Amino acid sequence: METLNPQVKAVEYAVRGPIVIKAGEIERILQEGGKKPFTEVIKANIGDAHAMGQQPITFLRQVVALCTFPELLDSPSFPEDAKRRAQRILQGCGGRSLGSYSASQGVDCIRQDIAAYIEQRDQGVPSNWENIFLTTGASDGIVSILRLLVSGEGRARTGVMIPIPQYPLYSAAIAELGAVQVNYYLDEDNCWALDVHELHRAYQAAKQHCQPRVLCIINPGNPTGQVQSKKCIEDVLHFAYEENLFVMADEVYQENVYAPDCEFHSFKKVLYEMGPEYFNSVELASFHSTSKGYTGECGFRGGFMEIVNLDPEVKAQLVKLLSVRLCPPVAGQAAMDVIVNPPQPDEPSFAQFHKEKASVLGALADKAKLTEQILSAVPGIKCNPVQGAMYAFPQIFIPPRAVEEAKALGMQPDMLYCLRLLEETGICVVPGSGFGQREGTYHFRMTILPSPEKLKVLLEKVRDFHINFYA
Repeated sequence: METLNPQVKAVEYAVRGPIVIKAGEIERILQEGGKKPFTEVIKANIGDAHAMGQQPITFLRQVVALCTFPELLDSPSFPEDAKRRAQRILQGCGGRSLGSYSASQGVDCIRQDIAAYIEQRDQGVPSNWENIFLTTGASDGIVSILRLLVSGEGRARTGVMIPIPQYPLYSAAIAELGAVQVNYYLDEDNCWALDVHELHRAYQAAKQHCQPRVLCIINPGNPTGQVQSKKCIEDVLHFAYEENLFVMADEVYQENVYAPDCEFHSFKKVLYEMGPEYFNSVELASFHSTSKGYTGECGFRGGFMEIVNLDPEVKAQLVKLLSVRLCPPVAGQAAMDVIVNPPQPDEPSFAQFHKEKASVLGALADKAKLTEQILSAVPGIKCNPVQGAMYAFPQIFIPPRAVEEAKALGMQPDMLYCLRLLEETGICVVPGSGFGQREGTYHFRMTILPSPEKLKVLLEKVRDFHINFYA
């Protein structure tokens, strides 16, 4: 341990942290016939849709199956629109096989499909496919861009502005790269809105000890589930333009918007609409993934990023950096292609695809509402509306004696709460301290992915546990 890289020691990742390890141990005890006050562990700690019982989208699996085993292209069991897509993807692969490496940036025809998707999503805002890079999930793209941007020593060291609460990939990557984490706080009393005055405060404070150069935004929010208004995004981009910050827009939940008065606006589209002075100068990387949305295909590790206004020499350095890891999984690239190029209304698979997609998103919207309703009714729990994404991040009031007990055990009060919840009910959620929170407040993050029946049981168990714990 004394010769271990100290930056590795500094990395923490709560979503698969001590609570989840403990949940795994309890699962093993149950499998071996051990007795607990519950019969199963419900893992609400991670946004893993299929593990929670969500069914795959048929069309996506058909295309990937055809790419993986091309002999199926002769089978009458597969629709023609799936076959056409598979043939096009295979033509872009070396030796017409998914088993060959692709270019480091990804398969060209898939990059072209992504650019066409972005143009359609952003209602005509131009997208150049040569600025599209396929990645191993969005995480790989986020870490690659951070790696590019971290430099300097002492007060000149790169500062990375991240929202609090945040998705712990950011704090983990910043720690591993030895950059400086600059926290800006979301406004919990205002449905986790991002306030530009808070960005100014965080930026000015950080300039005393580092050089803030990167601004990370998660929209829709994880773990907080808020969806940013267009006005808010304009304010953020104006701030980035004024302070010459590189903007990283994590938009993996762009399909997951449930609140009727909310709408997803991409940072790129808003930047374009602000005019050429902004659109031709603000450096922006935006990220998307196969893991979220309505497909929930986490295991394929598919994703992409689009880079805007990167200096050509710097872009060449990015390609060099990405070439070291050869290429993202080509099956994941194929899955990403289906997401950006789904069946059209005149194609045979459209009706089933549309039905499956609407069913998944409709169920998530219902579960978002159910979660907020049940948790908000519990004395000592305060839950903001889940406007988007896949999580609730309720505030829990922890009584002083529990806070003292946690201190005596050398752990955060919300860690004690989540451990007790796991041990007494079998429910695995992640303490808010793993995401960051304002001093003196406590939260947990739970996914809304379990089936409606299981989710209702889970929420009722949380309610009963909280009332007992509080007493």
